[in-house]
Amino acid sequence: MSAATSPPVSPSAVTSAGRLAWLDALRGIGALAVVAEHMLPWFVPSLRPYWFSLGVYGILVFFLVSGYIIPASLERHGDVRAFWISRFFRLYPLYLVVIAVVLALSWWVPVREAVVRDGSAVAAHATMLLDVVGIGGVADTMWTLSYEMVFYLVVTALYLTRGHERSGTWAIVFAVAAVLVGLVASGAVFGGGWPAYVSCAVFVLGLTGVLVGRLRTFSACALGVMAVACLLLSSRVPWLGTAVLAVMFAGTAIYRWERGTGPLWPVAVTGALVVIAPVWAIESGWWWVQADVWLTTILLAAATFAGGMALRGRRLPRILVWFGLISYSLYLVHHPLLRYFVRVSGDLRGEPLAYQLVMTAAALVVIIAVSAVTYRFVEKPMQDLGRRISRRCRGGPQGGGEVRVPGESTGDDRVLRHEERQVPHRVSDDVDQGESVG
Repeated sequence: MSAATSPPVSPSAVTSAGRLAWLDALRGIGALAVVAEHMLPWFVPSLRPYWFSLGVYGILVFFLVSGYIIPASLERHGDVRAFWISRFFRLYPLYLVVIAVVLALSWWVPVREAVVRDGSAVAAHATMLLDVVGIGGVADTMWTLSYEMVFYLVVTALYLTRGHERSGTWAIVFAVAAVLVGLVASGAVFGGGWPAYVSCAVFVLGLTGVLVGRLRTFSACALGVMAVACLLLSSRVPWLGTAVLAVMFAGTAIYRWERGTGPLWPVAVTGALVVIAPVWAIESGWWWVQADVWLTTILLAAATFAGGMALRGRRLPRILVWFGLISYSLYLVHHPLLRYFVRVSGDLRGEPLAYQLVMTAAALVVIIAVSAVTYRFVEKPMQDLGRRISRRCRGGPQGGGEVRVPGESTGDDRVLRHEERQVPHRVSDDVDQGESVG
């Protein structure tokens, strides 16, 4: 099919740089919110808000962005092998560097107590399925990567079985499941280290099948089933993990609505169900899921995402887009850095407000500087390498399992290539291979 006769491309994919940079701006907002959530209790506790949760707000924005862009990227290129290669080079290099640094400095600042001291921690970190197998990450923020990974595995299975276009339905299914799980489960059904070992074995074997191409669909389905089983049966907070998947599929449903290929009402239904999901958690007294706080946090995250979409045709603040550029680094490195900073500065909670603010500014400068360095020397080179390898895989004899979905064509990709020359580097990554929570 020629470019002239190909179906219209997603409005968010083929317009000006501003209509793609909004994704980075949202990531910047989400990253700064998470940094503030962890910084304020240690540095300026009097300024911490309790009428909504800064941290949950930030990760909800991240999850909506991932839900919006990840399936779109996979469908556009129709190549699961290239997708997973790009994901590995996008996520793992910095992740492994942070793990190495935290372990190397454990003589000074001990590894978190939530990290078990046996082989199950190694298995869980290897797959990133930390939270869904009940294992704490060496950096506190790594728990959210578990749900990113579950989403990737489920989306891959749906894509290869042609069930990926019913995003609204899947959003509602996971939202209903979150409500039901919140009613009956207060924690993991299966504990101990064996879920980490079993999931690691399935992960390695399944992804080998996906990458090599033999039994690709079977392997992807096995991975998807394993991911959902861990989500429901061995995750630390089952209702929350299930609600997160609902939110991510709601992001995909928004993308389909924007393209004119799906309705918007499932997003509203999903949102309403997620609001009432934390039944057990409310009874347990967790402050951030009290009805008013939880509802306010969800509404603020939804309003932020909607605001980003509304402004996608306009020029956005460069500093905000830049924070989105380094958001994965910000997300992963800030918590260990805060622990190191406090070890040097001492407990700041009882200090005068002026001194707290000065130390907060100093810590923020350190975090931003280190994040910029890790992006420049770890993230970006590895992303470039992953992009080159994934492009070779697309052009290889096996094609990575290409499945062109209805409404997509090689003409679409030509338009995207033209537009990528007009957008910043990180936004080009979105068009090329999707994006993560960071």
